[in-house]
Amino acid sequence: MPGKRTLTDATARHRFELDIDGVLAGFVTYTAHAGIIAFNHTETLPAFAGQGVGGDLARGVLDEARARQLKVWPRCPFISAWIGKHPDYEDLVDPEWSAEHEPADG
Repeated sequence: MPGKRTLTDATARHRFELDIDGVLAGFVTYTAHAGIIAFNHTETLPAFAGQGVGGDLARGVLDEARARQLKVWPRCPFISAWIGKHPDYEDLVDPEWSAEHEPADG
């Protein structure tokens, strides 16, 4: 997976963007709540498919949530599945959250 990868919080667009050598490779959209970040959708641009962009995005946004001391609502099926495969991130998921029923302030 050559190329310099940079994750940026594009707050005006409510998404984290992953660039490879300065070119947008993928993004994760989010919604911010008090003490919580909801990850809504993950997308890898077609030109970067199969290059580990989704995994880098998931790890990056979850590491950022941890650094900001935020709990996570993994609305995005990709992020949810990624957490399921990486149990060291399960502690970030808000214990009140479920896919079927979000807490009232969601």
